[in-house]
Amino acid sequence: MGEEGEPKNYSEAISSEDSTKWIAAMQEEVVSLLKNETWELVKLAEGKRVISCKWIFKRKEGIPGVESTRNKARFVVRGFDQEKGIDFNEVFSPVVRHTSIHILHALVALYDLELE
Repeated sequence: MGEEGEPKNYSEAISSEDSTKWIAAMQEEVVSLLKNETWELVKLAEGKRVISCKWIFKRKEGIPGVESTRNKARFVVRGFDQEKGIDFNEVFSPVVRHTSIHILHALVALYDLELE
């Protein structure tokens, strides 16, 4: 087990005391990946190789008195197996700049809007 009793791999997750919670977290991740059409299953083309994946497990602390601790599972590709131009052509990482947040807050204040 890793930090704070977090499993290091799938085997540890399903054999731990909290296995039902980790399995539920993995099911939630798979449902999310399918719902968002993250990938499309295709037949492996001749001469191509499979990119390996793995599960990452984390406990997320909730807001005291409001939200309990959650078990989160993420299914990730092992990026070091990929080669640009062969396995992928573009990289996308959703990142927000602090200036964007400041502008958004300024517009909310200027036009007396509500932000949720």
